[in-house]
Amino acid sequence: MKDTLFNFFKKESSTGILLMLATLIAMTAANSPLKSYYELFTEIPVVISFGELTIAKPLLLWINDGLMALFFFMVGLEIKREMFEGELGKPGKIALPAFAAVGGMAAPALIYALFNWSDPAAMKGWAIPAATDIAFALGILSLLGKRVPVGLKLFLLTLAIIDDLGAIVIIAFFYTSQLSMLALGIAAAMLALLFSMNRYGVVNNTMYILVGIVLWTALLKSGVHATLAGVMLGLFIPIRNNKASFYHLEHSLYRPVNHIILPLFAFVNTGIDFSGVKVSDFTDSITLGIAFGLFFGKQIGIFLFSYLAVALKLGSLPEGVAWRHIYGAAMLGGIGFTMSLFIGSLAFECSGEGCLQQVDERMGILIGSLFSGLAGYLFFRFVSRHSN
Repeated sequence: MKDTLFNFFKKESSTGILLMLATLIAMTAANSPLKSYYELFTEIPVVISFGELTIAKPLLLWINDGLMALFFFMVGLEIKREMFEGELGKPGKIALPAFAAVGGMAAPALIYALFNWSDPAAMKGWAIPAATDIAFALGILSLLGKRVPVGLKLFLLTLAIIDDLGAIVIIAFFYTSQLSMLALGIAAAMLALLFSMNRYGVVNNTMYILVGIVLWTALLKSGVHATLAGVMLGLFIPIRNNKASFYHLEHSLYRPVNHIILPLFAFVNTGIDFSGVKVSDFTDSITLGIAFGLFFGKQIGIFLFSYLAVALKLGSLPEGVAWRHIYGAAMLGGIGFTMSLFIGSLAFECSGEGCLQQVDERMGILIGSLFSGLAGYLFFRFVSRHSN
């Protein structure tokens, strides 16, 4: 039993499976006699106080604002590593996935806007279908084994990293509340300190993390979304003269983030109560905009912009990768899930009418992601069988 669990958690697909299980458990709990306990769990008040500084939030927001900062920290480390040693540091290799990522963000947002242009409140969710879930997409690719060329996995990984970077920029510029200049000033001072530490060769990761905690607190109080502190901190962790420590830090985050934090995030954010849901909710403009944006927008945007990059001779297909593989990857790019849910929680905060919009938003993400994942998986199985 112990060996079976160990082998399961070593697999790339384990995160995607845990996310699916967490979602199923949450939806079951929200539509059963356990509903009140599920809601009580998400609303558990958690208070941290240091003198005059008090942070009081329900557990749901501690997970979304606090634990998810660790996820973004890991993303920041991944981006840093790829910039120095991976595909992001090779101009000739980055053009194709970069173009694909831009198309994969623009086309879904445009489709969402076409469905919701006349509703200013609904338009707040324009960025929801622009995101790609790295864990799910790569998890499905891992299930396909040798049907998928190695070059395609690198293409999709690089695309998803650039996609995450785009989502981070969107969150920073479009999903902030009223700003506190004092808190922003403290955050700016922490960033300057991190820059100085990096510049003058400080390699103690603990020192960076302590400054990062202050940065997170300042951003939380500033109105800028606090999870951005995780990305910023990750980008400042030194790698050149600190490789062993850098890799150890990144590796130490992998299992807690992918096997605990992301499933927990999915659990507290996907408990949709279907008792009050009508057929019209499935045809609501928000639901359709997100579902169509993820399923059709990602396919169109990723494939079209990839073709454009190659046609303009700005990039080339990876070795062993054909256009049919790019189209299959474009399908899998429509799995928004984690990042889409996160942006949705910012776009439609649950208060009054916003709660209804949040149900629409989550249904659209689940429908679009489910169909994208199934279509991508079946496409690769069918194509590989009839093209080899």
